Amino acid sequence: MSSFFRRQHDDQADETDEDNQVDPELRLRTTQTAHSTISESIRQENRRAARRRKSRKWGSKGLFKSKQQRTAEDDLPRPTEPLEAPQAEQLGGPQRRRIFVNVPLPLELQASNGDPSTNYVRNKVRTSKYTLLTFVPKNLYEQFRRVANLYFLVTVVVQVWPIFGAAAPQVAMLPLVVILLMTAAKDGVEDYRRSTLDDEVNNSAATKLGAWRNVNQPRDPRTWLEKLLGIGSAPDRVTKGVRKLREKEAAEGKNIVLVKNDAEDGSPNGQDGTASISESTLTGAIGRQRSLEDIQSVGSHSLSLDQTHHYPPIPGDPLGTSAATLQANVKDAIEQSGQFGKGMGYSTTSFKSSIKSSGGIMGVVDWSRQAPGTARWERTLWKKLEVGDIVLLRDDDQIPADIVVLSTSDADGLCYVETKNLDGETNLKPRKSLKATSSMTSEEDIEHSAFILDSEPPHANLYNYQGVLRFRTRNGASELGDEKIEPVTINELLLRGCTVRNTNWIIGLVAFTGADTKIMLNGGDTPSKRSKIEQETNFNVIMNFIILTIMVVLTAVVNGYYDAKRNTSAAVYEVDADVSHSSVLNAVVTGVSCLIAFQNIVPVSLYISIEIVKTIQAYFINQDIDMYYEPYDTCCVPKTWNISDDLGQIEYVFSDKTGTLTQNIMEFQKCSVHGVAYGEGVTEAMRGQAKREGRSDLMSPVEQARKLETQKEEMLQKMSKAFKNRYLRSDQLTLISPQLADDLGNRSSPQRGHLIAFFRALAICHTVLAEKKEPQERPFLLDYKAESPDEAALVAAARDVGFPFVNKTSQGVDIEVMGQAERYIPLKLLEFNSTRKRMSVIVRNPEGRLILYCKGADSVIYARLAADHDPELKAATAKDMETFANAGLRTLCIAYRYLTEEQYFEWSRTYDAAAAAVKDREDEIERASAMIEQDLHILGATALEDKLQEGVPEAIETLHQAGIKLWILTGDKLQTAIEIGYSCNLLKNDMEVMILSADSQDAARIQIEGGLNKIASVLGPPTRDTLQNNPKRSFAVVIDGDTLRYALDDSLKPLFLNLGTQCDTVVCCRVSPAQKALTVKLVKEGRNAMTLSIGDGANDVAMIQEANIGCGLIGLEGSQAAMSADYAFGQFRFLTKLLLVHGRWSYQRIADMHSNFFYKNVIWTFAMFWYLFHNSWDATYLYQYTFILLYNLAFTSLPVIVMGAFDQDINAKASLAYPQLYKRGILGLEYTRPKFWAYMLDGFYQSAVVYFFPYLVWYPGNAVSWNGKTIESLADFGTTVSVAAIVCANIFVGLNTSYWTWIMWFVTIGSSLFMILWIMIYSAFESIDFNNEFILLFSTVDFLATLVLTVMIALAPRYIYKYAVRTYHPLDKDIVREMWVQGDLKDRLGLGHRSKNSSRSEKLSLFRKHHLSNESEMELPTRGVYEPTLNRSPVEPQEWATPRDNSAATLNPTQPPTSHNRADDGRPLTPSSVGGDNRYSYYAASQLPSPAPTPISPDPPRNIVVTPTPQPAHLSPSPYDFRPPFHSAESTRASHVTEGSYTTADEWVEVENGSGRNTPQAL
Repeated sequence: MSSFFRRQHDDQADETDEDNQVDPELRLRTTQTAHSTISESIRQENRRAARRRKSRKWGSKGLFKSKQQRTAEDDLPRPTEPLEAPQAEQLGGPQRRRIFVNVPLPLELQASNGDPSTNYVRNKVRTSKYTLLTFVPKNLYEQFRRVANLYFLVTVVVQVWPIFGAAAPQVAMLPLVVILLMTAAKDGVEDYRRSTLDDEVNNSAATKLGAWRNVNQPRDPRTWLEKLLGIGSAPDRVTKGVRKLREKEAAEGKNIVLVKNDAEDGSPNGQDGTASISESTLTGAIGRQRSLEDIQSVGSHSLSLDQTHHYPPIPGDPLGTSAATLQANVKDAIEQSGQFGKGMGYSTTSFKSSIKSSGGIMGVVDWSRQAPGTARWERTLWKKLEVGDIVLLRDDDQIPADIVVLSTSDADGLCYVETKNLDGETNLKPRKSLKATSSMTSEEDIEHSAFILDSEPPHANLYNYQGVLRFRTRNGASELGDEKIEPVTINELLLRGCTVRNTNWIIGLVAFTGADTKIMLNGGDTPSKRSKIEQETNFNVIMNFIILTIMVVLTAVVNGYYDAKRNTSAAVYEVDADVSHSSVLNAVVTGVSCLIAFQNIVPVSLYISIEIVKTIQAYFINQDIDMYYEPYDTCCVPKTWNISDDLGQIEYVFSDKTGTLTQNIMEFQKCSVHGVAYGEGVTEAMRGQAKREGRSDLMSPVEQARKLETQKEEMLQKMSKAFKNRYLRSDQLTLISPQLADDLGNRSSPQRGHLIAFFRALAICHTVLAEKKEPQERPFLLDYKAESPDEAALVAAARDVGFPFVNKTSQGVDIEVMGQAERYIPLKLLEFNSTRKRMSVIVRNPEGRLILYCKGADSVIYARLAADHDPELKAATAKDMETFANAGLRTLCIAYRYLTEEQYFEWSRTYDAAAAAVKDREDEIERASAMIEQDLHILGATALEDKLQEGVPEAIETLHQAGIKLWILTGDKLQTAIEIGYSCNLLKNDMEVMILSADSQDAARIQIEGGLNKIASVLGPPTRDTLQNNPKRSFAVVIDGDTLRYALDDSLKPLFLNLGTQCDTVVCCRVSPAQKALTVKLVKEGRNAMTLSIGDGANDVAMIQEANIGCGLIGLEGSQAAMSADYAFGQFRFLTKLLLVHGRWSYQRIADMHSNFFYKNVIWTFAMFWYLFHNSWDATYLYQYTFILLYNLAFTSLPVIVMGAFDQDINAKASLAYPQLYKRGILGLEYTRPKFWAYMLDGFYQSAVVYFFPYLVWYPGNAVSWNGKTIESLADFGTTVSVAAIVCANIFVGLNTSYWTWIMWFVTIGSSLFMILWIMIYSAFESIDFNNEFILLFSTVDFLATLVLTVMIALAPRYIYKYAVRTYHPLDKDIVREMWVQGDLKDRLGLGHRSKNSSRSEKLSLFRKHHLSNESEMELPTRGVYEPTLNRSPVEPQEWATPRDNSAATLNPTQPPTSHNRADDGRPLTPSSVGGDNRYSYYAASQLPSPAPTPISPDPPRNIVVTPTPQPAHLSPSPYDFRPPFHSAESTRASHVTEGSYTTADEWVEVENGSGRNTPQAL
């Protein structure tokens, strides 16, 4: 059977301590008074009484319930009142639901026709916004929610009345119609994709029990109208989709067989070779293929008597024997053979058969109860499932709804689910069936059962569920006994979206469907995000609208003034020209006409152009090969297209650690056993610690790897001589310690016993599932499936050291201890959760003694140690764990205690009572568990390493250089987070790290204020713009979860915000998902800063949706984080290119596009406004009307769109080489209100030029065309002005374009040529006001000269300004661009030139000898390709050099700088070159040359910027020639984008502290 379509919707737990707690600030509480509760109960009783009277009335008439139907249900036993009433519901809130299985509904739950009064939602899920019927009205409503669209609509409607002088109202509506249609098409395509995914999910196949009455659903769910019209799903009618599914599977001839695994088998997935799900073509004796899948009701036993029955029986089918006969035959066969299931008596199946034959009861199954016997399994669709349906799930099936587990193929009722669709993890989570229903194995069993599920209402909490199963037993043959209850918890509930694993089959009851499922309730609506520029655009539009209003009012007033005058020429020449004799009314009409004429000042096409541009930008991001991650076969997926420009303005990045910065792959590196530490591995944190301490005793990575391989071989040889380990997987052995092998092999050593006890505990205390993938070919190949990678790593390490966990059943836990098999009988399992921070198991060892093994956090275990525990062992183990934590390892403490029989049985009764509690079950279980987890003795401690992802240290360093501050929000302990921070460049040796850990709010206040005082004493008082500071010291804050909770209180929020924003790095430890979201919200709203959150799990969804930009990492099967994110990609390192390249480009493009858009509308509109001075302010159009329509649609739109989509101020590799350029986006310098007004004033000036210059040219006398006609009409003058304005607008956009491609050339020149072509074609046709304009104008020298001079005069100020700025006050990006164009930067980055041979690059000193940019760089990728770096801490080049003179290429090695890519004086490292061979040197994205491409002399640290040194024109550029960024105002604002010294062929120039004082230094 093919697997179902996988869809991810939901949220998952955090690794922190507070997963099951909802932050008080995020919880919505409701209350009710006693009076309201009593009133509501009275009203409910009255309604129930009324329904009873009505049901009796209609029931007596027999209109809705046939006699046969009533008799069938009346025969069923009636349940009595529940032993305990359901919890009181809040008024108006959701009510508890009761689901009845083979039990008739009570009268109070029935409608007048006998159907249930409660209607549950369908299982069909729809995430799309529209349907075929609602698309048009709903989409129009959403589009006209924009005020600008309403304005455009008003202008179109006004033009319908001829009184306002609109030439062609039908044509006037075209731009708005085009915009609406294009937006609707985009929305429709997006929604169609969502609808397609919905259909795939809703039409997935499922198996449910058919021909069986589900009393929780109405017999005919159709409305009266659907019944009248004969539409909808009628009862007993197979829909088209279900019919196609059954026909398809019938053609495949599939047959399902359910087998109940024997407890002794212990193989939940049929590893014994018995197929539990078989496929065969049903031919032969049956004579035809079956469309329904069949089920075997007989469990496996010692005789393996497997027979199959089908429903309904087919005549002549030898398999058509009744189930009762088959099960009776099984019992007889067992009795005759004399075998009793491996010496254990009757098997489960034989016992069940005996109960069945005697009419007894097994839990809810009552064989004395009459049943129709027609039920059968049938295939259906997900969307057809209803609450109360019985479903059958099989291995690898996706769970279609929230389902309560009734029975499984495992004899112990266990099943396993995979939650990677929720949290991206492939770890298995165990679930179990209810004890009362675990005997169900067939349709007959279900028909003979009767019970009620009293369930709580649907809610979004993934980790809590409270329900009660109510059923009755039978005292005698006919007398019903007392009601029994069994609690239903989250452990018996399967959530929609999970996948069944390692379980042959599951029978379940549908409890929640569709929108009521937890996965859908957690999904919620994705927040609507608007970019910062889009919000600022509203201000610009409002300003333009105010300008338009002033123009309209001024025109109306002045026109009314002139119209009120008497005895003017208008009385002779303009007879009946006015619409009325009222000057006021005429002024109003003129004002509205002016509104129509000047409407383009508010750009109607701006919004659709932005949509087009951002769509293209999203496509480029998606197609970037540098962000493609091959292991997952995924690229960067933009999910929110309208916020791409925000990627270029991010100031704060909030990141999860586990799975985001790390690989979430655990390796068992070290351990401590009885005070002795083992493990030779060296972590990245250990290397960073050695560098910070100035130690040089660590080997290089290559030497260390070679040494570990030698030690590993030595260890394996010693262990193979001491004992036999059949399950060893040497390739996965990570705990390398020859001393450990010596101690295990030394039988006289007392340490040997401690080691055996320690690893025995690891092999027993867990919830891991052992799996043999190849039981026949490789019977000793074990794979472990665990709830967390930590557990799998611990058990795998025990296996490879000689203590393999082999199998687990209800009868025992099978392990091997140094080659000897041992079996431990499991008694109790106390599960791990984030509140307990520990897990325990109670087992009986082979000697019969009771042992409790416990593992958990050191603080929790140490608090539960025995009072007489050895203090030296406690101190030694604590010291080892501290050492492990300092090495960046995750630690666990392992402990044990022996129990007496009396202690265990007394505690077991307490625990069982707590587990059966209906109210506060979790609290009761926690109290009971704490009773037994006391008086522990330490066995040892483990240390696991979570490996860093590739390129994380380099990516973080690059983001730091770009001015981006990183906040890490993790669930790790404080010391582990600190060491990981050092290993990934988050924390540096020159940082002052402040640790905040308080146990009260007052203590938290004192520590936060102390941190602020410390920063103020060094940096001075804080400023709003922290980027303007250039501190000599940097600070970092590390805060734990408890202190963070205090810090997020309203009284401490401002203080903590001030402290965190003045630090370069903040690390928050032990935080919950709610705290993550609150922290992001604090910075986003408190500082009005642009924030980005990145994570990989469902516990990161809250902060991802809270941030301005949310990024999710895609897992093997995707994750909820990726689904909820705005951008999803494969690895953290891709964030650097997403921000520094695509984000910076998008911000620059959108900013320039907006400014140019407003400019070109101002020049066009004000040119018409100037004409009002010459036409009595009567709003006469200066331009021919088609020009007004096509100006924004065709004549000037494409250059601006191409600029917004394709422009690049600097190349991608230059952006990565100079990450400091990103600071302009953080400061918001590319799109400011002064820039907006500058472009507006430029348009204002140019509009005056394009109008008054032609006016002054033709004012002295009319020009004459070649055919003798004079150029004197309004069409002649208006065409001249319009052509000049259009050409100016297009060339102006070209002047502001940085990257001229053939597309830009084509649209810039082509738009103007298209305008000329339009004049030529349109004027060739006969019209009232536009005849032969092309021939008349373009054949006249006066027109052409006027056009050229007008354009030159209009654009001259802009050209002069840009020249002056780029020459004398250039921005840093202008300098980098000049370096790129001249070729110097390309040489330094190892890139070829378009017109030069690549051999020139090979001769550069940069490529003469290969040097490693970090110690882990072992191979050289292709030059010029953006490649991720390896996952190790960056270190420095081995050699540094300084040029001796102007021309010499010989370089002298200098002292290598210290760690973290910084020199001894604190300045950033720069690449250097040394003589030698001609091998290429490769730099990763984050290790590209810093702004100083030549070595820095060991001067005292100074804050410097660079000023250019003139270079004679006759000097050709040398390999060392470099044009540095100029000293400019931007350099000061951006915290000196460059730090360091630059060289030219003549001299080095430094400017101290930005003062501009040159200090030449001879080379």
